[in-house]
Amino acid sequence: MDRSDLIISHQKKLSKRYKQLIEQAYNLRQTDSALSDISEYKALKLLEKLNRLKYLSRNPLKSTP
Repeated sequence: MDRSDLIISHQKKLSKRYKQLIEQAYNLRQTDSALSDISEYKALKLLEKLNRLKYLSRNPLKSTP
């Protein structure tokens, strides 16, 4: 498994966890705002990681001589 495959699989895992945290934050918003804020904070941290991985996995542009 090469590096790009590892990055893509890690992205999928983090994306799934991000969606779970956002849904949890939304569901807790009315009942427990503190837990909702914690879930949302964790989701934002995951989103930062996802954006960094997205940057790493982008294909470099080939320049023409």
